[in-house]
Amino acid sequence: MKKRIVVTGFMTTCPIAGVVWQHIHYLLGLKKLGFDPIYIEDTARIPYDPESFESGESVLPKVAEITSHLAKRFGFTWAYRARFTEPMSLFGDLTDCQIADAFANAEATLNICGAQELHDNVRQSRCLVYVESDPGVEQIKLDKKIQDTIQYLGAHHAHFTFGENVGQADCPLPTGGLTWHATRQPVALELWQTKNQERKTPNVKFTTIANWDTKGKDIVWKNQIYYWSKTFEFLKFSDVPKSIGNTSCAWEMATDMNLDPASKELYARQGWTTTNPHALSCDFDAYIRYIQESGAEWTAAKDQYIRLKTGWFSDRSACYLAAGRPVITQDTLFGKFIPTGEGLFAFKGMEDIRAAAEAIVSDYPKHSRRAQEIAAEYFAAEKVIGQMLKTLGI
Repeated sequence: MKKRIVVTGFMTTCPIAGVVWQHIHYLLGLKKLGFDPIYIEDTARIPYDPESFESGESVLPKVAEITSHLAKRFGFTWAYRARFTEPMSLFGDLTDCQIADAFANAEATLNICGAQELHDNVRQSRCLVYVESDPGVEQIKLDKKIQDTIQYLGAHHAHFTFGENVGQADCPLPTGGLTWHATRQPVALELWQTKNQERKTPNVKFTTIANWDTKGKDIVWKNQIYYWSKTFEFLKFSDVPKSIGNTSCAWEMATDMNLDPASKELYARQGWTTTNPHALSCDFDAYIRYIQESGAEWTAAKDQYIRLKTGWFSDRSACYLAAGRPVITQDTLFGKFIPTGEGLFAFKGMEDIRAAAEAIVSDYPKHSRRAQEIAAEYFAAEKVIGQMLKTLGI
């Protein structure tokens, strides 16, 4: 009988493509390693329908059906218990008793993005693992002695973070007395890989998929504000197309600027194309195709990741690499852990972007191949999760 591992998260309550693939990669990686993964959301979180933009009890059947379809497609057991309803609504493959048994007897429970509340069932997990995709906020809450955070994180048996530089001498973030094990987004390579097709033209379209403005997680620490939204970083480099001036490069962002018409007009004037991301969010395979049909990615990082020198790397950028699409992304010191200079480039300023874009255009096949090689070596799901389980002694 295969050993079981529970994965918790929020892909049912927030079924948008980037979130869904982030979770599916863990489930597929565990299957490759010979485990029986069980996906459970046992939560009071209010679900959201990305097509209608509605939330609440009325969207429960639809979001549950989405996860049901994914479970059938990729072959995993799942359950979703909506604790905000009375009585609690239950969907999926497991009964209430089976959910309790899964938490209590699985080898580990992986709490992806720290999204799972610590109900009694969850606390029975023999190895409850916090997996942090967004470093900075929780470490600073620990430093500020915020009791809810101390208690929540303290209930976990191990802590992993995409901030690979957390705990290193050149990272100013406090650790809050916890050991933060470095990890990164696992990627099921087979979902993304494309052939290195010869291009009919020398042009390379640089794209990215991003929320334009996100609120609620700015942090103040030591009299400094560290911003959560990428908007400020994107605006710093709004003149990329004109400044690069290479007619072999096209620049596009899949983002919604409709609530920020001034920025939308600025980006159009600077030579960007923007496309609505909502269809990509709702159609998970269209999200993959958009990345595969891009030439490369250019993107910014959050101010928090940059100034706090976290070493963070984007789960979406890892998918671009897996598709053989070179990536130019803002420097967070991830280059200490993942090789840069071919296929993957870190930038601090415009000259770095220009050099990287010209390198990619001048020998696209080389950088496309190198992107895939980096993905296979540093992001393959079975490698990333295998190292995590080794750290846990599983």
